[in-house]
Amino acid sequence: MLKQFGPSLYVADGPVVSFYGFPYPTRMVVVQLSDGKLWVWSPVALSVELTDAVEAIGTVHYIVSPNKIHHLYLSQWSEHWPYARVYAPPGLVGRKPELHFDAVLGDMPEPQWATDIDQVIFHGSLAMEEVVFFHHLSRTAIICDLIQRHCESRMSGWKGLLMRLDSLVGEHGSTPREWRVTFLRRRLARRARDKVLAWKPERLVIAHGECAQEQATTIIADALSWI
Repeated sequence: MLKQFGPSLYVADGPVVSFYGFPYPTRMVVVQLSDGKLWVWSPVALSVELTDAVEAIGTVHYIVSPNKIHHLYLSQWSEHWPYARVYAPPGLVGRKPELHFDAVLGDMPEPQWATDIDQVIFHGSLAMEEVVFFHHLSRTAIICDLIQRHCESRMSGWKGLLMRLDSLVGEHGSTPREWRVTFLRRRLARRARDKVLAWKPERLVIAHGECAQEQATTIIADALSWI
């Protein structure tokens, strides 16, 4: 259930969920911080097997949502690890007032994980802002919906055609076009993109589609060139 992707960084694939009728594979990240505590990004559905795999490497202390539409399983994780702090991205607290959050993420990493993980918010969109992270030890950029690279073999029929037209399929996948047009202040988004590229990531983890163990900086620059 939990696969090592890089030093002290693990991923787990969750179930396929429906997003406006389109099938979306899901993926989460677990980072073992230098103090041994676990940092969880965009958690997927919790199962007995996944719980056992996570607890085999440590205790969850921080649960992070990267954007306001990645919240489905936050309550499952916070109920199982009630002492973990839960962090919301911009816009989620108002969208889901029934969920409990301990803090809202900003452009600077929280002191609890600043030694291990950097972050930046892609501002400038009228629709949604996303927080992108970088794990120093594994040189991994962690990106949610800003870059999607869905498997080509699974994109069939009219839905697959629409996903291709939306530039979300294969190694040259990118950002949904309907989201791109909401970035009216692209200067702010460019500032965030430049910070991500300055990290010079080697690896890339994304929530939807194919990750990369190498050449992450080139992949990100290509995928976000529309900015």
